[in-house]
Amino acid sequence: MTPNPTQEFPTLKSWAVIGVSADREKYGNKIFRDLLQAGYQVYGVNPKLTEVEGQPCYPSLKDLPVVPEVVNIVVPPIVAENIIDDCVALNIKRIWFQPGSESDAAIQKAEAAGLTVVANACIMIEKHAFAS
Repeated sequence: MTPNPTQEFPTLKSWAVIGVSADREKYGNKIFRDLLQAGYQVYGVNPKLTEVEGQPCYPSLKDLPVVPEVVNIVVPPIVAENIIDDCVALNIKRIWFQPGSESDAAIQKAEAAGLTVVANACIMIEKHAFAS
């Protein structure tokens, strides 16, 4: 039986947060900090930033020093659709659309490319629900 992605993804420790923000009130920052504080290896991706919360920030997925196990999307749906191509090119298999970042087109594109998708769920809630 294939595990439920909302249960499987939180067990994976290498994440990229697309749309990380320096603004601590924005979800891109809250998610980044939450994953860091929980012990995850987290990479911030935002072409406008070089650092977030004392950690390096990268302009794109292609610039990361490693290929993350999961890409967490915290950008508008039209931007999210473009990220899927980078995931496919880098052989990233899992994508998590934070609420508000997903669109039917983005989800369909990701699934058609063979990615395992989580949408309409927040990683900050789900990882706590399945913490060991």
